[in-house]
Amino acid sequence: MSNRYDTPELDAYLDEALPAEQMAEVEDALRDSEALREQLKAINGRRDAGVHSLGGIWRRHRLSCPERSELGSYLMGVLADDEAAFVKFHLEVSRCRVCTASVSDLEAEQAAGDIEEVTGRRKKYFQSSVGHLPRE
Repeated sequence: MSNRYDTPELDAYLDEALPAEQMAEVEDALRDSEALREQLKAINGRRDAGVHSLGGIWRRHRLSCPERSELGSYLMGVLADDEAAFVKFHLEVSRCRVCTASVSDLEAEQAAGDIEEVTGRRKKYFQSSVGHLPRE
């Protein structure tokens, strides 16, 4: 990204909706550019005055984000092709930080559930075989 940022990019920065590396780039640019800080100040003033764009409202309320259940279905591979394509686009191209974090959380829950399931199954096997195994 260049040192020139447009209003939608700075709006996304304020909403923490940019990918982490772009957030860091904007922060670096803000440290070095008084003009950029003034631009950000003007955007904040517009927001404080209650002037909102349709895109800003869309981003702030995450209207394009899939629900958590849809993300879980995506991970399980049970979504219809067009829905799966949208979720993939949302995660990989839009790189939505909120949804990416939600997917990471779902994957961690799934991994923990798998471990608990295996441990529980192993415990049941051992309990059901008590007295049936020969002693040496």
